[in-house]
Amino acid sequence: MSGTARNKKKHKSGFVSILGRPNAGKSTLLNALVGGKIAIVSDKPQTTRAGLQAVLTLPDAQVVFVDTPGVHESALLLHRKMMDAVREALRGRDLILWVAGVDEADETDLAAAAIVKDQRAQVYLVLNKIDTRRNKAALLPIIERYHESGAFAEVFPVSALTGEGVAGLTAAIAAALPVGPRYFPEDHLTDQPEKFLASEFVREAVLELTRQEVPHAVAVLVDQWEESRKLTRIAATVYVERDGQKRIVVGAGGSMLREIGMRARIRIEELLGRKVYLELFVKVRRNWRESPEFLNELDWRYMTGGNPE
Repeated sequence: MSGTARNKKKHKSGFVSILGRPNAGKSTLLNALVGGKIAIVSDKPQTTRAGLQAVLTLPDAQVVFVDTPGVHESALLLHRKMMDAVREALRGRDLILWVAGVDEADETDLAAAAIVKDQRAQVYLVLNKIDTRRNKAALLPIIERYHESGAFAEVFPVSALTGEGVAGLTAAIAAALPVGPRYFPEDHLTDQPEKFLASEFVREAVLELTRQEVPHAVAVLVDQWEESRKLTRIAATVYVERDGQKRIVVGAGGSMLREIGMRARIRIEELLGRKVYLELFVKVRRNWRESPEFLNELDWRYMTGGNPE
């Protein structure tokens, strides 16, 4: 048998779902694992609204990560669809990561973690935000409580923000995967189209700059996308549910909208690697979180001609 054949036989690959409660740092962890900005990040809970796929290609393994919305309960149609994405992420996975921030490791978090118990796939606990604890010995009682739940095969204390412990977690994930082929080209990072990622970067800027009720009531759709040799022109609409929210997003004399546009444009340019002209509009669409048709428009699978259901 040739050396090439032996290497192919040993190559590992698989699908790894990232779950946890809102604000546990799942998206920050995903970005740290793949070494690039794929998922938007915010200190607001429930930032991630749909399943997001990102690919890490290593010399001897390929890991397909699936980020998910935070595990929570709500009567809103938007949030019910988010929980559908969580349940879908449990099916047919090779490994599951449950992410818990050290400051949120309470009884509520333990109860939420019951969703991953008795899964066929192994479940690793990723204890995130350890950079907030000077005394690392204080983590031991938290780890012990999770061990007692019987849901977790391994525990990995990390800081997705600083990168502490991420390399060890990556190595353990790759080692746990079955032997398999490379599913995607080496330079493939995500299944989401650039158009959707651009809308997410606009939403991320809104989340960063606004407070009160605005973050949960905002949605973004790209209306136009035109590419020339040196420039990409993008027109997008920021949707909110009430007139008062629109006034906040626009700001005095349009100042807030300009700041949102500037932040988003810089990130979109980094994504595309070219100059971007970004034009933003703000519209009120009442109760959009309960509109099945509008929620389908927001789903990235709809943008690629797929079925978001």
